[in-house]
Amino acid sequence: MAEERTLEQRRAAHALAKITELQKRGKDGYGNYKSYVSALPAAILSGGLGQAAATALSRKDRKGYLQLYEHLSGWLCGGDAESPYPRGDLLKNITEGSQDDYLRAQAEALAYLTWLKKFADAFLEGERGEE
Repeated sequence: MAEERTLEQRRAAHALAKITELQKRGKDGYGNYKSYVSALPAAILSGGLGQAAATALSRKDRKGYLQLYEHLSGWLCGGDAESPYPRGDLLKNITEGSQDDYLRAQAEALAYLTWLKKFADAFLEGERGEE
């Protein structure tokens, strides 16, 4: 009988699936996602998850930002049984949830972004001069 995967394994699997989808689209489909995902943890630490997520969503017209917001929202809002929010939109959950949920979501976002960043570095093309 197969053992249940750890939360860390589930985070990694979800992140890998999202990065693989982007890789299949090609650089024209994801723009500067690689640099955006690298910068998001620092933005979360300096301004909080809510501000960082709102900034990413406000830049949705730039290729990569909307995908990054959707990946983060997808994981934090029902991507796993341990997700901080059971379903719905990330910003709506942040503004309507408790402080405990917010702090848990912020910590989970940073843990998840570690995997997204590693897989983006491994599988996606970066901006010219970045590689």
